[in-house]
Amino acid sequence: MPANSKLPAVRPGVVLAILRVTLGALFGSTFFENLGKGLYTPTGYASLIHSYVQYGHAPAVWKAVMESAATAAVVTAPLQAILEASLGILLMIGLFTRPAALVAFAFLGGLWVSEWGIGWIWELLMPMVVAASLALGPSGEYMAVDLAVARRWPRLARFATW
Repeated sequence: MPANSKLPAVRPGVVLAILRVTLGALFGSTFFENLGKGLYTPTGYASLIHSYVQYGHAPAVWKAVMESAATAAVVTAPLQAILEASLGILLMIGLFTRPAALVAFAFLGGLWVSEWGIGWIWELLMPMVVAASLALGPSGEYMAVDLAVARRWPRLARFATW
């Protein structure tokens, strides 16, 4: 930033921490919203997935994957609940930040394809970009539990921070 700038600025690491906590909060709030709607029950989950298949414009191969997930809703519904809650917690506290962000990117990417033709295209692209940025950048090196893990267990930190 130019020395003569009058605008306030924060360090890039702080910006990554803000994005990390915000993405974690998105997953946390989505978990509680879906829980309240009954979407983690086999019936609620299967119904949601069937609506994606029926009204969405995802490729046929992806619709087949979604149908498989709906058929196995007894297993996939609670697994999705665990995934969303875990990503929310891991990202908010900054534990295994980069792997969690990579999983979040993949999960959001699958959801984005599932919602083609149903939702606004940018609705999930922006969180995907944030997740990709966190996976690629040093997001666990600022205001994160990953820092304590790196000090205490350096070998484990290699996995957590790549």
